[in-house]
Amino acid sequence: MKQIRANSLEDLAYIAQEILASLEGRSVVAFCGAMGAGKTTLISAIMEQLGSSDSVTSPTFALVNQYGTADDDTVYHFDFYRINRIEEVFDMGYEEYFYSGDLCLIEWPELVENLLPDDAMVVRIDILSPTERQFTII
Repeated sequence: MKQIRANSLEDLAYIAQEILASLEGRSVVAFCGAMGAGKTTLISAIMEQLGSSDSVTSPTFALVNQYGTADDDTVYHFDFYRINRIEEVFDMGYEEYFYSGDLCLIEWPELVENLLPDDAMVVRIDILSPTERQFTII
């Protein structure tokens, strides 16, 4: 477990690097935090570190966005905030994504917790103040 405190958006590049360095072969990353904690902003910083030129937005209504990296890898970005039934996740074929080996970045994983691989990385974001966050990488 690693904890990092951030005082500004400029700190996110370092935090993104730490997350990527901590993957250790894992490909599913679950981002936990309150609304407005900065989950999408952090995922955008991760995509920047991976050399993506894609515009990163939360896939709240689409459930999943696909991005490319500078190495021509594929990254999937999920947002499960608006799912009403777990069957929606089954219908989208989550297993093909989660077990593809491609990097999967998941917002609101609490809603699909039982479907996550056992080795999924968890990144918890705690709001300490309007400009300060604590990131815990598990």
